[in-house]
Amino acid sequence: MGNRDGVALGDPVGESLRGRHAHLARRFGRAVGYLPDVASFCAVSADPDPAEWADLARLLGPGELADMFSSPATPPPDWEPVFTLEGRQMTWSGTGRSAPRREADAEVLELGPDSVPEMLDLVERTRPGPFRPRTPELGTYLGVRENGRLVAMAGERLRPPGWTEISAVCTAPEARGRGHALRLIDALVVRVTERGERPFLHVAEANTGAIALYERLGFRTRERVTFRGFRTP
Repeated sequence: MGNRDGVALGDPVGESLRGRHAHLARRFGRAVGYLPDVASFCAVSADPDPAEWADLARLLGPGELADMFSSPATPPPDWEPVFTLEGRQMTWSGTGRSAPRREADAEVLELGPDSVPEMLDLVERTRPGPFRPRTPELGTYLGVRENGRLVAMAGERLRPPGWTEISAVCTAPEARGRGHALRLIDALVVRVTERGERPFLHVAEANTGAIALYERLGFRTRERVTFRGFRTP
């Protein structure tokens, strides 16, 4: 992996916000974050000084969540820890289960703006991770319907240079065990690689079932990460 790839994947939030997601960003000084109805993630530089933390506090406002994603930067001591979650970052190796052409799988449908209420309902029932009303603007989202009802979805989230993150992989409880997640991830891998980019994703360390599925699909662990959130003073 080249040095540029290492930079992009080492700070996927910041690299996305300063690049392809700049139109979905809010800024103050050197701090940057997604618009609140798009995503909760924010970013500072690799070695932030007190002034940069002050910029982030001004950007978010007092008593607000600073979702630092996988950034290892530690805020000042008056920032209250909110959550810590161990996880891993995985990248697609180019091998694994052969991905079908998207035209060959009629079950997989692209979800448009009119599907957002259903997407939010599915997220509420399955809890795949942070998802907000404008999250679908981050990239393409695909879904599977049964009897007209949305029962599974997955989509594109962070977009650092040369890479696209697969995220929001979820299936309704009544539709599990039918291979929907596998088909959706396969279809996204096809779309991402056809653009000349590489797929990657993040997963909680405790989610062993998802890790096994991703490995079957050709994803390999790049590094362990810790997801952290803090409350601004």
